[in-house]
Amino acid sequence: MSTSPLNQRLSNPVTGTMYRRRWAALLVLMFPVLLTSIDNTVLSFAVPALSAALSPSGNQLLWIIDIYPLVLAGLLVPMGSLGDRFGRRRLLLIGSTGFAAVSAAAAFATSADQLVAARALLGIFGAMLMPATLSLIRNIFTDTLERRKAIAIWAAGFSGGAALGPVVGGFLLEHFWWGSVFLIAVPMLLPLLILAPILVPESKDPSPGPIDPISIGLVILTLLPIVYGIKEMTSGHSLVIPVLAIALGIGAGAAFTRRQLARKNPMLDVRLFKNRNFSVALAVNLMSIFALVGFIYFISQHLQLVAGYTPMMAGVLLLPGLALTVIFGLLAVRLTRRFAVRHVMAWGLGLNAAAYGIVMLTGQSGSVPLLMIAFSVLGAGVGLSETLSNDMALSAVPPAQAGAASAISETAYEVGSVLGTAVLGSILNAVYRTNVQLPENLGQDAAETASQTLGGAHEIATTLNPTAAGKLLESAAHAFDTGVLYTAAIAMVLALASALIVAVVLRQRRAAV
Repeated sequence: MSTSPLNQRLSNPVTGTMYRRRWAALLVLMFPVLLTSIDNTVLSFAVPALSAALSPSGNQLLWIIDIYPLVLAGLLVPMGSLGDRFGRRRLLLIGSTGFAAVSAAAAFATSADQLVAARALLGIFGAMLMPATLSLIRNIFTDTLERRKAIAIWAAGFSGGAALGPVVGGFLLEHFWWGSVFLIAVPMLLPLLILAPILVPESKDPSPGPIDPISIGLVILTLLPIVYGIKEMTSGHSLVIPVLAIALGIGAGAAFTRRQLARKNPMLDVRLFKNRNFSVALAVNLMSIFALVGFIYFISQHLQLVAGYTPMMAGVLLLPGLALTVIFGLLAVRLTRRFAVRHVMAWGLGLNAAAYGIVMLTGQSGSVPLLMIAFSVLGAGVGLSETLSNDMALSAVPPAQAGAASAISETAYEVGSVLGTAVLGSILNAVYRTNVQLPENLGQDAAETASQTLGGAHEIATTLNPTAAGKLLESAAHAFDTGVLYTAAIAMVLALASALIVAVVLRQRRAAV
């Protein structure tokens, strides 16, 4: 009787032990992945409670929410480069220790300023975590199929954590104070700190270049102002500052590129972008997360503020879609044995487009069953495309540059997350403001609040008599769902265009993909 390759590996004491250690190491690396993705969504559910406890100003509240992704996006590439030089496991352990300690401090913050500072520090330590996990996977799993399966699990952890955030946050806020959402980090990172030195092998670039503080400063000046500018463009304030910020980022990016091309040992080999597989993989990564985050932005509000579900129940309703993200992420690995990677990625992006098409079919009703079906289709599409895009980005570069490549991939993820909310969210809010009908004799401040967001309308409705409140909420729900139709149409077109680009641009690289 013939023995399968897997059974042969496991029957060999040495090889079998190494096989088990690889997957045990992956299990350990999943703790920071789950944590950082949960952290991206859980805070939004704690905003009402922390607002009541800390009484932040409107500006402080925005900074509490935004400072973490801003700092994270700006530092991902520098931290990935530092991990290549000093050791990726070492950077992961430093980041995990700092993240756990600062999270505990944030939970007991007594002022809004303290919480803003804590969130900024979390961004610094969070930037140490994510490039390290992906680059360590690249070096632990050298077999192509094993690596794809490992990255599928890694990507599923990202998606699963993002959806678990509302569920976990809803549960904690129903039973504990707002700071409990930050304490999640401590029990989730302790297993990593204990087991990583045992199970996760150290890896680094064997021939690292010298530390280049100027390049680090330039990459921060590239990403931070651009992400900040994108966010500020949706605030409804003057466009002067965000345009200047984006211009500063573009100028710093050009200077960074010139400096890398001129250096013998650059911090980031920008020539990687000449690799068609690498560049397309980043674009797919960005567009997949763009679609997912944009969808979660409006569906979480619809389920809670239109359909009337609790935060925890709204999170539970998203679980089938997240489960499909995991299932199809693993299925993507099997599909690549029979089909070209570019085809599977294009199918994933096509499913993203189909999901937004289903949203458009809901019309003004905003049917919850149809939205759940749409989110399930989206989850399947993201599972296919996100898994393979990360694998393609990493496999397109030498192992020594895994840290830098994974940092760029993570940056694409964060930029996609920002754009998903900023672009689709701003369009949705603009349509909402145009269509909402406000009650007569509403004060100027109240009218401004109710006309800005669906949540603002619900806040003002609590101060009105039942008849006026009912009319406002009905109009607000109708205006919100109208905005959803516009954003769904735009997202569908972008997803279809991305699928076409993948299918056409990679057509000449069949042997590679």
